[in-house]
Formats: sequence, C-alpha cells, structure tokens
Amino acid sequence: MSGISNKELFLQHVAQTSAAPIGLEMKNASGIHIWDVKGKKYTDLISGFSVCNIGHSHPHVVKAVQEQAAEYMHLIVYGEFIESPQVQYAKLLTDHLPPALNCVYFTNSGAEATEGAMKLAKRITGRSKIIAFNNAYHGSTQGALSVMGGEYWRNAFRPLLPDIVHVDYNDDAVFELIDSSVACVILETVQAESGITVPRKEWLQAIRKKCDEHCVLLVFDEIQAGFGRTGSLWAFEQFEVIPDILLLGKALGGGMPLGAFIADKKLMSTLTYNPVLGHITTFGGHPVSCAAGKAALEVLLQGEYIQQVHQKGKLLQTHLQHPAIQHTNSYGLWMSLKFKDEMTNQQIVHQCVKNGLVTDWFLFAPDRLRIAPPLIITEAELTEVCATIIMSIDEIVNES
Repeated sequence: MSGISNKELFLQHVAQTSAAPIGLEMKNASGIHIWDVKGKKYTDLISGFSVCNIGHSHPHVVKAVQEQAAEYMHLIVYGEFIESPQVQYAKLLTDHLPPALNCVYFTNSGAEATEGAMKLAKRITGRSKIIAFNNAYHGSTQGALSVMGGEYWRNAFRPLLPDIVHVDYNDDAVFELIDSSVACVILETVQAESGITVPRKEWLQAIRKKCDEHCVLLVFDEIQAGFGRTGSLWAFEQFEVIPDILLLGKALGGGMPLGAFIADKKLMSTLTYNPVLGHITTFGGHPVSCAAGKAALEVLLQGEYIQQVHQKGKLLQTHLQHPAIQHTNSYGLWMSLKFKDEMTNQQIVHQCVKNGLVTDWFLFAPDRLRIAPPLIITEAELTEVCATIIMSIDEIVNES
C-alpha cells in the first residue's frame, strides 16, 4: 500500500456518511485541543459531539482505562458476570439521580438506549403507540429512526415502526394525543439538533401530568443534554420533572462508547421474563467503557465545571455579536448561531476549521453553527474562541 495516503485509504475503505467529511487526519488530543499529523492545533468547539465534556484524554480517565484493560476486558455477554466497573458506575449514577431512577441498563450507544427504552415501554404497558416530536434526534437504528423527527431522514428507510405520532416540540397539541392507547412519550429534555430548543417548563410539567393520568411512560433523552451541559448534572432538574425512563450516551463513556437507559427496578425487571433475555447485548456496558465513564463523572463532580456553565454561557452571548448572526439559541454552555442560509453557515464552519476551531452544523438546522465546547474550557480560552469565530465570519462576509 506504499504511496497511498491515509486520506485516500479513509475515503476508499471506511464507509462514508457524508459526501464532504471534514477529513482532518488527527494525531493526538488533550484537554480542549486536538492536533493533526502536521502539528496544527485545533480547539474542539463541539466536544466530539457532546462526548468529551471534561475534555480529551483526561489523566484520571486514561489511568482508569489502562488499569481496567490490564485486569480484564470482555468476559461474557452483558448481565451474566458481576463486573465491578459496571456495578460501581451504576451505583455512582443512581446516587446522583432521583430515587425512582435506580436501575441502569448499559448499552453500546445512545441509539441502543433508545431502542431499549422503546421495548421497555411496550413491555410494561402492553401498548404500541409512541408519541415523538418533530426535529428530534434519538439515533439512526430503525427503531430510533422511527421516532426521529424529520421525514427527509426517515423516508429512504421505510417501512419503519408503525404507531408513531410526531408533533411539534413545545406545542400544546400533544396534550390531546396522550391517552390510554399510548405506551410512551419520548422527547429530548432540551432539543439538540433543531439548534438548541428549550422547552417551556409548564409544557414539560403538563406532559408529565397527562402521562400520569393515562399510565403512559415519559422518556427523557439526555444523550446530548446530560452531564452538566445545561448547567445542572441533568437538564430535567431545571424543569422539575422526573422521567420514568432516562436515556444517556455521549459523555456517559468519558470518551469510550457507552449508552444507558435508566428506570425503576420494578419496571426494568419486566425484561427478565416472558421472554427471558427480553433485552440483551454482547458488548453493552463494556468494563473498560464503564471504568472510563465512572472516572469522567468523578472528575465532573469533583470540579467546579458545572457551577461555571451559566457564567461561561453568558460570556458566549456577550462576545458573539455580529451583524451576520441573525439569531442565537443557547442553554448552558451550548449555543447555535443562525446565519442567513445553509451555504453561508457551511462557509463559516469551514473557515472556523481553517482558523483552528472544530465546529459543525445541526441536522435540522443546517443554517446554524454549533458551539458546545468541553466544560473545562476557561473563560480566557472562550474569549479567544469567540474572537476567532468573529474573525471567521468577517472573512466570509467580506469575501461575498
């Protein structure tokens, strides 16, 4: 294969999800920065898509991975052996969740967590109907795709699951749909891929009330919103609503692949009979991933990072002012910048990358630029990031 670059091999042998991948060849990463093979440094402004909330290669996480890998990695299908990393991480998570969220089912990813939650809701209620929301993203497997809120993304893969009803996020029309035929309502506590859409507190609380009235399970997807991104460990804390099932992923693994759906033990136990092995996975809850995730959560809890989120979010709002920015959505250390059209945003995204900032767009808002840096970023570093974004916008606007 001599003479063939890694980029050529990447395009030829690694399945592509986009006609225009970012295509940077990276060598190492630490903290908020990534370095390419030529030595150029980039600031990761999207935390590996909300995975690296405590940054890249944190020493505590690296140590946990190395120690666990030396002890054992995969042993047997999930749920048969007592593996300390799974047990200890489940205990740490549930210690920081409401009492009713006390039992963790670890998966490989957030999409698999969605699948598990959908099965659990059907198993508990004996119903099939699911209410989901437009512009929602819960994963790309066929079940998760069925509740995804965009026909453009769903249409090529039909037929999908039946009995899925989509309504607009933050719309009171959902209240008329919640009745005794519904298994669950699934929604993102803060909707991510629409460009950071925040629900009305009273709307979420009313959904909770309607679900209770009709014995419908409420599923909150915090795969992106969880682990401090919104200024509390879990976003639902700020809305004073507790779900029946909580979906986690992304930052859950501290940089390793990991997802989870969490519910009350009484609910989760329904997956153990009629049929036995009602939900099963080989690699879900991999011990190295659990060790990494537990270490990352310990770092997050022991630091002041979550307490600093709102102040850092305000700094972004203060410094990201430009005539080309038509609108901003933000919640915690999470923001979208809206430009006049998709093309302008794409040009600015690429210019940011050229200027050393890794950012991107949103699935349901391609005219918006994504900002979700590691929570460990300092205010001084954020100020520099904002200056680079403004410079990048100027360079594109002045060219056109």
